Amino acid sequence: MNISQASLQILEQLSALVRGINEEDFKRPSDTLSKSTVGQHLRHTLEFFICFEQGFQNGVINYDKRAHDTLIENDKFAALDAIERISTFVKTLNANKLLKLEVGYDLTRDEFISIETNTTRELVYNIEHAVHHMAIMKIGIREIAPYVELPSNFGVAASTVRFKETLQPSHN
Repeated sequence: MNISQASLQILEQLSALVRGINEEDFKRPSDTLSKSTVGQHLRHTLEFFICFEQGFQNGVINYDKRAHDTLIENDKFAALDAIERISTFVKTLNANKLLKLEVGYDLTRDEFISIETNTTRELVYNIEHAVHHMAIMKIGIREIAPYVELPSNFGVAASTVRFKETLQPSHN
């Protein structure tokens, strides 16, 4: 499986989650998640992909400059539209374009440094970031929407899935 396919698989799992959860639970604060919602974690995850797409277009990615679009976190259909747009973008990636990544860690001002990166590295980063937030979403879903059936590997890194398979007794 290539990186684009892995990314599309993650986006499909997120789409299935959104389709399976009711609107009220999508935006219901979770005690376990410090009052954040599944929708907020989904929006955060998707906005990293959106920043990547915008940065791909102009050559500079800055994940700190997210829109914090409350429509995506409160409206399932807006979230599904965003997932579809991101999936379309990922399907178009066919070259490993050189990019700049702006990062800022100063807590008192918007001061950024620029480092070299590329399309492949940023897609990998977005996959890892998504898996991390999917694991958090899974915790919230178990609390507020236990009726949602998630795949066993939802929010689990591919390396962990492979490792767990080595622990299974062979049935030969």
